Order: sequence, then C-alpha cells, then structure tokens
Amino acid sequence: MSTRKLPLIEIGYQVFTRDGGEEVGAVRQVVPADRPEIVVYIENTGDFVIPLSAVTAVHSQKVIIDMEKLDERAKIAINRAHDAEKSRT
Repeated sequence: MSTRKLPLIEIGYQVFTRDGGEEVGAVRQVVPADRPEIVVYIENTGDFVIPLSAVTAVHSQKVIIDMEKLDERAKIAINRAHDAEKSRT
C-alpha cells in the first residue's frame, strides 16, 4: 500500500466535503499518537477521528475530505452539521 504525501495540516484548519462547499468542522488534533488520522470537531455533534486516507486535498487552511471514505457515524454527523442553523430560519 503506497502512502501519498499530504501538505501540512494544522489545528484550526476548516474541514469541507468539497472545495467551495460549506464548512462542516475544524481540525482539533493532527496525527494523535502517531496514527494516520486527524481529529475533527464536526459542528453540532463533537469530535470524530478521520483517517488521513479520506483527506483529498489541503490548501488555504482548508482540509477537503471524501465522504465515501468515512464511517457511517461521521457521515451522519456531517450531514447534520448545519441542522441547528436551518431550524433558526
């Protein structure tokens, strides 16, 4: 299995499911305990472990992730990230 080199990811970077899309969370930890993953706070839900293999791009302090490579709990949380905002309108 080959490993691709990602640009530096830093705490506080915003997380998106597609470039130009709506932010779904922010990076809280990078490679905790030397595991190939990041911890992301997903809005309205909490912290989730995202494997680095799900990261498709890093640029402009943004991390783009591939929803297809996430576990079901993370997908549900991301899909609900902006529910509280929608209920206020």
